[in-house]
Amino acid sequence: MKAIQIKQNGGPGVMELVDLPVPQPKPNEAVVKIKAAGVNFIDVYNRDGHYKVPLPFVLGQEAAGVVSAVGSDVRGLAVGDRVAYTSVLGSYAEYAAVPADRLVKIPAGVDERDAAAVMLQGMTAHYLSHDTHPLKKGETALIHAAAGGVGLLLVQMAHNLGARVVATVSTEEKAALARAAGADDIILYTQVDFEAETKRLLGGKTIGEKSVDVVYDSVGKTTFDKGLNLLRPRGMMVLFGGSSGPVAPLDPLVLVQKGSLFLTRPSLGHYILTAQELQQRAGAVFGMIRDGKLKLRIEHVYPLAEAQQAHRDLEARKTTGKLLLLP
Repeated sequence: MKAIQIKQNGGPGVMELVDLPVPQPKPNEAVVKIKAAGVNFIDVYNRDGHYKVPLPFVLGQEAAGVVSAVGSDVRGLAVGDRVAYTSVLGSYAEYAAVPADRLVKIPAGVDERDAAAVMLQGMTAHYLSHDTHPLKKGETALIHAAAGGVGLLLVQMAHNLGARVVATVSTEEKAALARAAGADDIILYTQVDFEAETKRLLGGKTIGEKSVDVVYDSVGKTTFDKGLNLLRPRGMMVLFGGSSGPVAPLDPLVLVQKGSLFLTRPSLGHYILTAQELQQRAGAVFGMIRDGKLKLRIEHVYPLAEAQQAHRDLEARKTTGKLLLLP
């Protein structure tokens, strides 16, 4: 089978299209013939060594396809079942062996590309808005990178829960996408200071007034400190990524000084710890798609052999919505 493997950490050029044996399932695994694989920032972090993975390895942590073989201990899955998964390495390939308890059946009304597009980003948006800080009607959420892969889904979920959404984006095109997803206020951070503009939008009269209940920040280095300044007393900073770089070390006393704030650095893996939790969260997201409450934007699909270009496009932060590789 064809797969994208890396033998050393580095830039997009370290990704190689190679021939590998089709995996055979262990007793607790199923082999998936992959129809579409998602491209995510965690793949960049694995590739460049920011997250350490033993070399060599096949990139990718999200895919959807059809079961082609099952291990001897697997129950509830059969050859031919349509399935999706995330948080298991090896999806940039034509086949992958996946622990059966990490596979979710794709329901009728959801196709494989849509399933591949939401397993990581859709469930991330779901746990952020429903669990990390369960949004309530009337609350205000500041969402950075609101036209990105997670951003567009998170804006929709926050809007559907009744929250006021203040969205930051870099271009007019992305502003239109965020607005269409349900954002109430749009800030072009390339043109205005988002801290000052958020305070203006929410009626802040003094530098110390804070009106935001929660900040969802996947950008990190360039946005974190100003985001803290916008939170109400006992508000929550949800730092779930770092596309602009890592945040500088923080003295916890700062959280007291800015209003007894909460700070969390969550990861999807800790919100799908059990098979039951995974099934429930994926089922909720699939249900939103089926019912028309969650609109997906798959911006670009690439042949597997063009994985390098997919990473270049993602890292340039020029993309909106989801990128997929098609084996």
